[in-house]
Amino acid sequence: MYKRTILVTCPKACAEYLAEELKSLGYEPTSLVSNGVFISGTYEDCIRLNLTLRTGLRVLWEVDNFTARDGEDLYHQAVRMPWEEWIPAEDAYISIVSSVRNETVVNTNFPNLRLKDAIVDRMREVTGDRPNSGNERDRGVIFLYWHEEEVCIYLDTSGIPISNRAYRAMPGAAPMRENLAASVIAATRWDKASPFLNPMCGSGTLAIEAALLASGVPGQQLRHEFAFQHFKPFDNARYQEIRAEVRKRVPDSLPFPIIASDIDRQAIRAAETNAKKAGVAHLIDFRVCDFREAPIPEESGTIVLNPEYGERLGEQRQLEATYKAIGDLFKQKCPGYWGYIFTGNKTLGKRVGLKTKRKIEFYNGPIECRLLEYELYGGTRNPKYQ
Repeated sequence: MYKRTILVTCPKACAEYLAEELKSLGYEPTSLVSNGVFISGTYEDCIRLNLTLRTGLRVLWEVDNFTARDGEDLYHQAVRMPWEEWIPAEDAYISIVSSVRNETVVNTNFPNLRLKDAIVDRMREVTGDRPNSGNERDRGVIFLYWHEEEVCIYLDTSGIPISNRAYRAMPGAAPMRENLAASVIAATRWDKASPFLNPMCGSGTLAIEAALLASGVPGQQLRHEFAFQHFKPFDNARYQEIRAEVRKRVPDSLPFPIIASDIDRQAIRAAETNAKKAGVAHLIDFRVCDFREAPIPEESGTIVLNPEYGERLGEQRQLEATYKAIGDLFKQKCPGYWGYIFTGNKTLGKRVGLKTKRKIEFYNGPIECRLLEYELYGGTRNPKYQ
């Protein structure tokens, strides 16, 4: 099967972690942008990536690129494309999404409509039938990139983003997306062979992603519906073979603890429910307790907290004591650990009272965040980090 350009998207500022993950899977990045990584691969590679990636968002397979000055130019270029090679002639459904920055475009829906018209006209002319279209993302999805005069058209082989792992039965309040959690873990110095602690765990996403990562279980093992199943290059027999190849049984235990705790009993109930659906509940020690009382194994490890950011002034004042208490926890109970705080509030981050080793840029949706890293000296140190 021939190779084409593949663009794997990710949250802003996470391309570095996605590129490293792609390398670990045997793919060589050709270039990076702020929210994605380009590689080369086949349609089968798209299937494999959808099943295995942890830090990615969507897997886009480029089918053409050209220049277009305006909507009519876009239509005339797109209507020449061999859509019948990618879209089934019968019972087809497509949804078009786009990223457009072109001075001739006033109505943001216009480029999508012109591309849809081109696809429908081409399919009707060549096959005598036309695909249905709409806004649903659970079937065939086409992605249009049109900036200035540059146009790239992709088959979105993911459809629903692959950040959706299908284990979040109870999301909780303001949960961290699964692929962002995977990127945050990738940014830490956790070696997947020592304790991973997650006080203030909320609905458990960080702990669950840590357990899946330590187990080597693919990110999408629970999910069975992808957009790639709705395009013509899809071969179900080969898909089942690839799925069997990448599937891995969750181990009965890990040689180190993963501990998730929260003072809110409802949050722990949600985290346990999600972990059970992910198949890793038996690998995580869940505790109902204040973060100050979280169990800290004596051996060195990694501790990650994702406290509230405090969007209003009154909330910020209340949270100042919380952030200072996290710093006290790090100083008094976590010698030999690497400590991390994920926060979207720089002012509160200063209240921790410890010198940061690194401040790592992230975005939680539109919110600019930092992962604050602290090297907590004392106790038994992991030789890897001495």
